[in-house]
Formats: sequence, structure tokens, C-alpha cells
Amino acid sequence: MNQYSEILEKQQRFFNSNATKDIQFRKNQLKLFLSILQKNEARLDEAIYKDFKKSAFENFATELSLLYGELKHSIKKVAYWSEKKYVGTNLANLPGSSYIIPEPLGNTLIIGAWNYPYLLSLHPAISALAAGNTVIVKPSELAMNTGKLMAELINSHFATEYFHVIDGGVEETTELLKLKFDKIFYTGSSNVGKIIMKAAAEHLTPVVLELGGKSPAIVTQNADIKMTAKRLVWGKFLNGGQTCVAPDYILAEKSIKSQLVDEIKKQIEKIHGNDPQKSEAFVRIINPRHFQRLTALMDPAKILFGGKTDATDLYISPTLMHQVDWNDAVMKEEIFGPILPILTWENLDEAIAQIKAQPKPLALYLFTSSKKIRDRVFSEVSFGGGALNETIMHLANPNLPFGGVGNSGTGNYHGEYGFAAFSHQKSIIEKPNWFEPFVKYAPYNKFKLSILKKLL
Repeated sequence: MNQYSEILEKQQRFFNSNATKDIQFRKNQLKLFLSILQKNEARLDEAIYKDFKKSAFENFATELSLLYGELKHSIKKVAYWSEKKYVGTNLANLPGSSYIIPEPLGNTLIIGAWNYPYLLSLHPAISALAAGNTVIVKPSELAMNTGKLMAELINSHFATEYFHVIDGGVEETTELLKLKFDKIFYTGSSNVGKIIMKAAAEHLTPVVLELGGKSPAIVTQNADIKMTAKRLVWGKFLNGGQTCVAPDYILAEKSIKSQLVDEIKKQIEKIHGNDPQKSEAFVRIINPRHFQRLTALMDPAKILFGGKTDATDLYISPTLMHQVDWNDAVMKEEIFGPILPILTWENLDEAIAQIKAQPKPLALYLFTSSKKIRDRVFSEVSFGGGALNETIMHLANPNLPFGGVGNSGTGNYHGEYGFAAFSHQKSIIEKPNWFEPFVKYAPYNKFKLSILKKLL
């Protein structure tokens, strides 16, 4: 038995003790979790800066604040989420009552991603703990400093049999995937998502896959161009473009392309200055491999703005590309970096057709003042989630589920949806002993059949 089997066996025994099913226990553990993060905020800032020069401001805005919010929300709501829920009882089951008991699934594995290392490793863990499960977290090895710090903080404050972080790389993940968990939650690429699902299938383990894709931003001629540009620049270049729900490309109505491009340039300079390399708000590319992948996507002949790179600093400036089509390298994969291609369209049918010809995206952003266009796009195009006249902010609302569809993922979480993702809805019917319908039992006859048809 290897060390991971031993940890999982400890967690299985602890779960079977029923300790995690106690609501006060869950609340106390979530409060401890919150306290650990808040007391170590400076160390969390330091580690993430070492990984890719992410500022304390951005770390709080895009990671820690969301974790704090989810923890506080879960502490407040977990008792309500865990309550027995009564539902209607149909005629065939009267007299009787029907209800649903949310119960924890058991032992869970969470495999995090490097681009928001705290958020994408610990946010689903909050949901799993709130639902009453034990948790093993495997952070990404690419964000090395944050992974080590998460392991130190969690493993020194929580019992191994309840909540544990395993630091390591592909080898460690491979070994973990050989084990039988009751739920696996993975955030990352579609290619690795297929590997996770295949491994889980060996044990019939259900999975939540939070993947990605090419998320479009549609801009119409009646959009507020200045505000559109401001929100696109913020959403696209946040975290150096390394955000799974970042606008991957713009589909601009042809008549306003030039105006939109001019405003985007102004907003880049306004937010990041004349030299974004010196901006504290501009995060670096995670490692040389991703840097090389991104620079290979940049066709110099099609760069409209930016295009500056510095391999020693893993820096790529905010870059706009135009005159691209779906045959260009930059349009054949999720960019996941500070490169923004701009395509155009002349009628909405054309824009919708371009999106629907690709795998379903994780997000879609529509910039328009037309309710008719809004209703059409949101009803005709399938995507995980999105926004009207905004980018990214939909995932900051704990009352909205976050997740993909098709190639961009399966399942969702955040708030009560996260609690549900790590729970089983156990259905119960209660019957009294003073009545039993005779039509259930043989011998059968036409009279019983006529009654049965009325009941059912």
C-alpha cells in the first residue's frame, strides 16, 4: 500500500465514523479554514508573486476575496442546505410523505489549476467540506510556491484523515487517479479532462470537469464602445490573459471595428501605462513552455498593437491581432494569454454561425443595447455562462452556478451549486401502516386495472 492509499484509507475510516455529517463540525472546520487564510494573507501574497508576479491587490481581488466570500456564505447557509426538503406526494403514494435528504458523497479528490492556484484548488474544497466530505487536494505543480504553501498551511492545521494537500506533479496525480474516490473535481485543459474522466470511469466515479475553450465577445454597433473597450481590456488582460473565462477573441460588427480598436488601445494604455512591463497589474506568463507556445501564435504580419516579448521576464505585452481567420494558429486553440484576435461580421447570423461551428465555449460576452439581439444570442448559442455588457464578473456571484457545457466542462459549482455537486440527493417515501391499497397485489382483474389507471 503506497502513502496515497494509506491517506485515502484513513479518510474512508473517518468518513464512516459519521463525524463529517455533523453540521456544527462542518461550520467549525470552515471557520478554521477562513482563519488560516486570513492570518497568512501576507505569505499567500508572497508565494503567488514568486510564481508569476501577481500583486497583492490582484491576489486579493481575484482569489482570496472569493475564497473568503465562499467560506462565509457556506458557514451561513450550510445548515439550510443540509435540511431535509419535503416535496409533494402523488396520488398513488397517499397517504404518505416524501422528502429529500442531502448526504455527502464521501471521499473526494480535487485537482487544481495553476492560473488561479488558490482559488481553483481551494474553492471546490470549500464546497466539498461544506457538504460533509473528506478532501484530498492536488494543486498544480506549475505554480510551485503556492502549491507548497497550501500544503504547509492545510496539512499543519487539519487532520490528514479529513483534509489534506498533496504537493507534486504528474506522477502524483497519476497515482491518485488509480484510487477509488466518491467524486473527482478537476480544473484544467480539455485534453487532461479526458484523461481524468477515463481514469474515473474505471471506478465509476462521478466527475466535475471545469475546462475551457475559446470564449467569444460579440460587439454590436449599438454597444457603448468606450465602456465595452474598458471591460474587454480588464477581462482579457487580467492575470496576463491566463483566465479560463477571459474573452478569447472579439467578434465585432464590421462598421465599428476601427472605433473599437482605437478605444481598446486607449484603455490598455490607461490601465497599464505606456510600458505594461512595468505595470504591477500585469501578470507574467507562468513558465517558458507556455511563453513559447504563446509567441508561436503571434503572426507578426497580423499584429495590430503590442507584440512585444521578453523571454527572460516571461513577458508578453497586451497584443491585438486582426485580419485573422479560423485557419490561423491563434484561432485553433484556447489562447490563455494576453493576445486578443479581432474578427468581424456584417450580420448577426454570421456571428452566431461562427461560434456554433466551434466547440461550446465556457463563457460568452455580448456587448449591445438591443434586447432583441440579447434574447436571440442567449437563446441560440450554448455556453457555460456569461454576461451582457460585462466580462468575467458572473463567476463572482455565489448565487450563480459556474461550469461549462460540452467540451468546456461538465457539472458546476459555487454556493449551493457547489454543495449540491458534492452531495447525493437521497429520496425517501414514508408510509403509515393503517392503509394499504389492495390493487397492488395479485390476483389481477379488470376492476383493479381500472382503478390503477386512475391512480397512475
